Amino acid sequence: MRKLLAAITMVIAALAAYLLLWPVPVEPVVWAAPPAPGYSGPHAVNQRLAALQTIDLGGGKGPEHIVWRDGWLYAAVASGAIVRMRPDGSDKQVAVQTGGRPLGFDFDASGAMVIADPMAGPHGGLLRATGVGPDAKVEVLTDQVGGDPIRYADGVVVAKSGTIYFTDASRRFGAKAAGGTFNASVLDIIEHQSTGRVLAYDPATRTTRVLLSDLCFANGIALSADEQHLFVAETGEYRIWKLAVGAENESAKQPSAAARVLLANLPGYPDNLMRGENGRLWAGLAKPRGAFIDDSAGKPWLRKLALRLPKPLWPVPPAYGHVFAFDESGRVLADLQDPSGAYPETTSVTETADRLYVQSLHAKTLGWLDRKAAGVEAAAPAQ
Repeated sequence: MRKLLAAITMVIAALAAYLLLWPVPVEPVVWAAPPAPGYSGPHAVNQRLAALQTIDLGGGKGPEHIVWRDGWLYAAVASGAIVRMRPDGSDKQVAVQTGGRPLGFDFDASGAMVIADPMAGPHGGLLRATGVGPDAKVEVLTDQVGGDPIRYADGVVVAKSGTIYFTDASRRFGAKAAGGTFNASVLDIIEHQSTGRVLAYDPATRTTRVLLSDLCFANGIALSADEQHLFVAETGEYRIWKLAVGAENESAKQPSAAARVLLANLPGYPDNLMRGENGRLWAGLAKPRGAFIDDSAGKPWLRKLALRLPKPLWPVPPAYGHVFAFDESGRVLADLQDPSGAYPETTSVTETADRLYVQSLHAKTLGWLDRKAAGVEAAAPAQ
């Protein structure tokens, strides 16, 4: 009996030492989590996303970003490809293969594809692809700012001026080094050191500048209708910013006239941002708020301990489908949810004249809804 008790004591001591002392890649800091609003007001619980129809991706998965252009749907998938297809899913083909994990992408005036890929090459960066299919050529536009690597290129949008605006989600956790885009996002948000930033690349001078820094996982990005402002999702702080395109080295720690919070204290983690029809902007909440993350905001040691648990026990909230549309003043215009989370990690919506294509980080199909059936009006309400 004494030997058994001694063995049990040693196991407990070893487990305690592991939970308290085993090295983990994060150094969490204290932050102030706003009280969770729950699903209320414009985000009251509904089932409007539950009737999704799906398009087979031909073995691909994770249509994290979708662009509608010239009769084609382009979708960035986990295999490193950007595939294109007709609206009904027919005529699928690989448009570009980056060899990494393309996230946000857009087209420039010449028709070339500009891609944010955090896993291509040594640590990812901003890419440009010309041509389609096997003949497509991919080049790196920028992968550093003043010698500092761009570790997590994420969202991107190209202005009519040619300037390319994009996000570097984290300066701490590169997707490639962390074992994937989702792993890196979890580490960054749990640590909460807020090292994300918004960057601008000028193709004429081949220079990259910083517009806004100190963001907790800078994610989706979209331009205003007049292209004088950017809308930026800050995933780890549950908010969306409005940022002047002429901003220079602004800090999220000190909001200003050039950089201000437009939507705060959302009920989930905002991901991609997309311009829709008639003045709408679409956002996806990839996950709902998690009580552990908020409740441990003032307990860095507890978040560090959580990452010593087996990965399936990490404090990652469950799947919950949620996308919403807002206008440039921050007013919510539409809200679609599926509490079952059957279509997981909804990242945003690509809107066409008759359909809403729903983006996802991990889904094995491409989801869509008839726009009218979903209750989204043909024109946005009067301002």
